[in-house]
Amino acid sequence: MSKLPTVPGSTAVTAFLQQVASLPTRPASHRPGRLIMAIDATASRQPSWDRACQLQGEMFGATRALGGLLIRLAYFRGFEEFAATPFLADATELTRRMTGIACLGGQTQIGRVFAHALGETKRDRVHALILIGDAVEEPLDPLCHQTGQLGLHGTPVFAFHEGGDPRTRDAFRQFAKLSGGAYAPFDAASAATLSELLRAVAVYAAGGRAALARLPGEGARRIAGQLPAPG
Repeated sequence: MSKLPTVPGSTAVTAFLQQVASLPTRPASHRPGRLIMAIDATASRQPSWDRACQLQGEMFGATRALGGLLIRLAYFRGFEEFAATPFLADATELTRRMTGIACLGGQTQIGRVFAHALGETKRDRVHALILIGDAVEEPLDPLCHQTGQLGLHGTPVFAFHEGGDPRTRDAFRQFAKLSGGAYAPFDAASAATLSELLRAVAVYAAGGRAALARLPGEGARRIAGQLPAPG
């Protein structure tokens, strides 16, 4: 089994974190923030998928005064199926697309999520990547390398972990830390928690650290407290 890099014992990981911490914060702009929301759509995920359908409209609403938000939904399910929508600026259209998708059994494809986000942010910066899932079934070292690369390109990963699997918890924490993002757990009973977390990331993607600092709520404080200090 692939092992997670040791932090802070690994020189390579420490170097990644130092570089990520020195990245500039997003300047104020009226250009919409660009966010990729990636959801594990394998069979166990249907309840969380349904909750995300209900909550994503709040993400658009929370960012209107900051210049707005463009969201791309990415998901994996079934046998090697991975798909992503265009960047959308309308909650109704995103909900329509999400409600037309059913979860199917299969293995996780988190590496494809990270590869997709990295390719997109190299073309035009993606300000945040949200990952929602309950399992990691792939080798961890390549995934950690990808998240380090995302961090160097200014795309932090906000990893939201459902369930109690300790390996997934540790992996999601590493994804967040290596990219300069944040980790948070939630469970089936905590729709309000997920709502706060999604809203906080949307505000960060649209308005940067300063906008996040002005947002009330535990979710915003939890995320802000994990972001690396400005260089």
